Amino acid sequence: MEKDQNTNTEKQENEEKILETEQNSTEEEKEEIKETTPEEKIKELEDKIARTFAEMENQRRRFEKEKDDAFDYGGFIFAKEALNLIDNLERSKNILENDNVLKNSEALKKTLEHFDIIYKDLLSIFSKNNITAIDSIGKKLDPNLHQAMMEIENDLKEPGTIIQEIQKGFMMKDRLLRPALVGVSKKSEKSEENIEKPENK
Repeated sequence: MEKDQNTNTEKQENEEKILETEQNSTEEEKEEIKETTPEEKIKELEDKIARTFAEMENQRRRFEKEKDDAFDYGGFIFAKEALNLIDNLERSKNILENDNVLKNSEALKKTLEHFDIIYKDLLSIFSKNNITAIDSIGKKLDPNLHQAMMEIENDLKEPGTIIQEIQKGFMMKDRLLRPALVGVSKKSEKSEENIEKPENK
């Protein structure tokens, strides 16, 4: 019996100790919470407000950029498709100019004059909408603006110089609508052989 009583008292003491420690820890936590001063709370709130304002400003800037892009480049796809008109006009003009039956006829001259008027009008409409042709002939190949379709032997030009334009390239403001398809110069095989011969001697 005495043993049972002893164990019961021990249990009670242990439980009391646990309760005391829990009470002490909760009191300490309360004290820690109480320790934050009004100045610190103000700083925390100011920090939160500053972050919120920064996020709002970033969102506003993003929205402004998207709005400007939509205004500046909204017709980008339409403009790209409209370039086919210029291509077809140029092709039609070339076919008519090389037609042996129509060559040197008055009808051909008048038709070509009308083609030129339409072509100039199209370019004028494009330029009013900030769509401009890329200058290619005589320029160095720029992979951002040009696409090389062939190499042409030419010792008079530096290698990589554009000497033929297959299809015009266009820009819309600072964006590439389509690259110019070009032919670039390369050294002829004869000149390369002449360069190699003195080295072999």
